[in-house]
Amino acid sequence: MSDSWKLTLPCTKAEAEALTGDIAALAELDPPPVLMASEPDESRPDAWELIGYFESRPDEATIALIRTLVPSARRRKPVVERIPEADWVTISQAGIAPVRAGRFFVHTSAHADAAPGDAKSFLIEAGLAFGTGQHETTTGCLLMLDRMKRRGAVHRNLIDIGTGTGLLAFAAMHLWPLAFATASDIDPVSIAVTRENAAANAIALGRDHGALDLAVAAGLDHPRLVRGAPYDLIIANILAQPLIDLAPSVAAALAPGGSLILAGLLDGQAGRVAAAYRRQGLRLADRIDRGDWPTLRMVKRRR
Repeated sequence: MSDSWKLTLPCTKAEAEALTGDIAALAELDPPPVLMASEPDESRPDAWELIGYFESRPDEATIALIRTLVPSARRRKPVVERIPEADWVTISQAGIAPVRAGRFFVHTSAHADAAPGDAKSFLIEAGLAFGTGQHETTTGCLLMLDRMKRRGAVHRNLIDIGTGTGLLAFAAMHLWPLAFATASDIDPVSIAVTRENAAANAIALGRDHGALDLAVAAGLDHPRLVRGAPYDLIIANILAQPLIDLAPSVAAALAPGGSLILAGLLDGQAGRVAAAYRRQGLRLADRIDRGDWPTLRMVKRRR
């Protein structure tokens, strides 16, 4: 082990979520840094931080490359710190606190020993995909799934759109282990991460009961996802405008009486998102608020 370095820059939530893709700039760095994005102050939901961990001190050219990932910080001075005699990957993992949400416990390998006996644990390492359980939107979805199960909900065909790390799909499969389950994401990197996380958490992959099918798709724009409809549970933790844009196709894929979990929206956006789905024949059935981040459950009306 040797000294490692940490680079911190402010960024917006949108910039943080854009980091889930295959970042061409990092291909020029050998070895590439470990990047993490976090929301240090819940009262400022758009004030995020980008943190990069490096094996050696980043030079000016490297700092300039990282700056291109967060244009909003172009006039902000980066904070560069030395982390003495530390394994930089271990440090990046240890900095992520475990999350308890209902019956679920989400942790990195650094906190594997902290898992309580009364919880279902998921190992989700820090990485480039969004959805480690740290953000209130992911936590809200986990709490909503837990609440639905406690109230007796039964689901047999579910899909997680914009799956990120696969966490929400894994949680739903734990609650309804005999269901057909699908996870999709527009980003191939997220699907690769989900595949790795499935292996780490002993989640079977495939197209049968109790297994998870994976697809790279924008929304439901994939022949296999279309054939798999109607779904009696759809989870969509994305962003407000994409959720509004997807309302017609998502509502069409939801079975009458089925539940739709919507997240990734701010409190001030909830009305517009809910209205888009009401126009498609859904009603608001439940809501969980985590700071400024609501999670909505909508139900498709039966004809």
